[in-house]
Amino acid sequence: MPIVGVEEIRKQQLIDAALASIAELGLQKTTIMTISQRAGMSSGIISHYFGGKQGLIEAALRHLLDKLGRAFLEKIQQTDGSPAARILCIIEANFTEFQRSELAARTWLSFWARSMHEPGLKRLQQINNARLCSNLRYAFAQSMSRDKAQDAARQTAAMIDGFWLRSALSSDPDENFAAGESLCKTFALSLLTH
Repeated sequence: MPIVGVEEIRKQQLIDAALASIAELGLQKTTIMTISQRAGMSSGIISHYFGGKQGLIEAALRHLLDKLGRAFLEKIQQTDGSPAARILCIIEANFTEFQRSELAARTWLSFWARSMHEPGLKRLQQINNARLCSNLRYAFAQSMSRDKAQDAARQTAAMIDGFWLRSALSSDPDENFAAGESLCKTFALSLLTH
């Protein structure tokens, strides 16, 4: 008789091992063997749970996206839900300590590079972009026309991605992430007052 919850625990261990492997070796050099060795499991279990390496990589990236979404929800529940608060929470969720961590940063960078060549990863990237823009557009639309809200959302999303990327690649990521988050907030709030 199977132990309840073991499958989910093993899946999470494999996801964690995949993230660690990607952070250390990059997406291309991450293999079923590098993941299974880190997880302390047989390589066959990856196929059993995820259908292979690609399925596990996509699950690991969905895990990053889920953490991003949960961070936003946790932050927004602590506010009045105003458009400004919503925008600030979206920005803060993208710059959480986890999203700024070396593990997450290296994984995101590998993911973005490979998403141009792999349809499954490209789809996840498009979902991520659409969700970010949609959340921002919804917040901006509370205080401006739909067209202006769309433009403001695109500009703010580009600022978030740009500052996050520059910070991840900088020689002093911590300082640059903090500055990037602050600049994104200042920019987004200035759009609300125009």
